[in-house]
Parts: sequence; structure tokens; C-alpha cells
Amino acid sequence: MAQAAIESISLASSPDAAAIECPPTDLWSDEPPLESDFHRDQIDLLIRILRWWWRDRNDVYISGNLTVYYNQEQLKTRNFRGPDFFVVLGTEKKDRKSWVVWGEQGRYPNLILEILSDSTKRVDKGLKKDLYQTTFRTPDYFWFDPNTLEFQGFHLVDGIYHEIQPTDQGWLWSQQLELYLGVFEQRLRFFTAQGELIPSPEERAEQERQRAEQAEQEIARLKAQLRSQGLEPNL
Repeated sequence: MAQAAIESISLASSPDAAAIECPPTDLWSDEPPLESDFHRDQIDLLIRILRWWWRDRNDVYISGNLTVYYNQEQLKTRNFRGPDFFVVLGTEKKDRKSWVVWGEQGRYPNLILEILSDSTKRVDKGLKKDLYQTTFRTPDYFWFDPNTLEFQGFHLVDGIYHEIQPTDQGWLWSQQLELYLGVFEQRLRFFTAQGELIPSPEERAEQERQRAEQAEQEIARLKAQLRSQGLEPNL
């Protein structure tokens, strides 16, 4: 039985049901389709990389294009937000239908990234930036334009967003993730504090394949060298 139905039955059986209102917490995401293949692929890339990087952590939630329900009154007007990519720290690592703030001990995202498009950039730079600063109070907010490669970030200081200054490479530091974000081969990627690119799962698998191939080639070379000396290799 759905959570909302259970709550409704419980309230109906209570003598104080008319005075108590329990908003539902088991809500489906209600986001429109993504605007392009790039938007989908970029969001998916960031999610898969960070989930792999933090694969041993059970206190973080990483998602994207998922509705954040932050005010029960907004359910009536359908005025809620679905960040393109967001991270919540200090929470349970599990699958969710949406992020419902009042069902998550009042937690809001620690980091939000929006991918700009012609139809959304004004809202992302204006209305959403104000919302994330004033209501969400999200510590780190970034936006990225895949067409112009415009990349900008902000960190919350005393309730106000201050622009994050880029490194010489154009990377921006996230205090929440303790990682850099930067453009690499036309895509937004993560870099360690030491400046190393964090590979995707596919890139890591390819690196391991190449290392195994190189090891086999080295073994074959050593065997050939021993045979040239009249020795039978036992490798």
C-alpha cells in the first residue's frame, strides 16, 4: 500500500484527524524530459563518476533531474525544483523516487549544478540561484553551458553566494565535495585536490585492460629473451 494511503487511513481512524495534517513523503519525481542528449549524458557521467569515487560511503546521496520537494504547500501549485545534478551529504545512501525535504530531516542539497540551455539559462542564473541561496541555503552552486563552455560557481558565505575563483586551468573548487570541477574534452569532470582527473567507470576499465595487456606483453618479451639464451622460461 502506498505511503500516502497508509497515512490517510491512520489519520481517518484518529479522533484528531481533522486537526492533523501529515504531508506525503513518498512522492514521484515530476521533471520534464531533458532538452538534449548532451544534458542526459553529462548528468549521467557526473552521477556515475561520483558514485564510483564514493562507492564505499553510505552517507551520501547523488542524483540528477530529480524533483526536490521543499515545501508541502508547493504541492498545490506544482512549484518545485528539479536540479540537473545534486549531492546531499550526511544522509542514507538508498534509491529514492524524489527528494522530499520534510521526509529527510529537513536536509537540502549540499551541492547543485545546473546545465544551461537557451530556454533555462535566465531562470538558472536568476530565480534558481536566488532560491538555492535563500531557501535551500545550498553551500555550493554551479552552472555549466555546454555550448559556450561557460562555467561558474558560487559558495555560500553568511547567507550570500560569492563567486568561486578559478584556478589557472579554469577549475572551480567545491568545498562540499573537496574536489575540483572543470571542463575536460568538452565535458564537465571531477579532479582530485592533487589535480588528477577522476576516471569514469569505463575509462577505469580501459586503463585496467591496457595494464593487463602491457603485463602480458612484458611476460612474452621476458620469455623470448630467456629462450634466446637457451633457457626454458617458467613464467
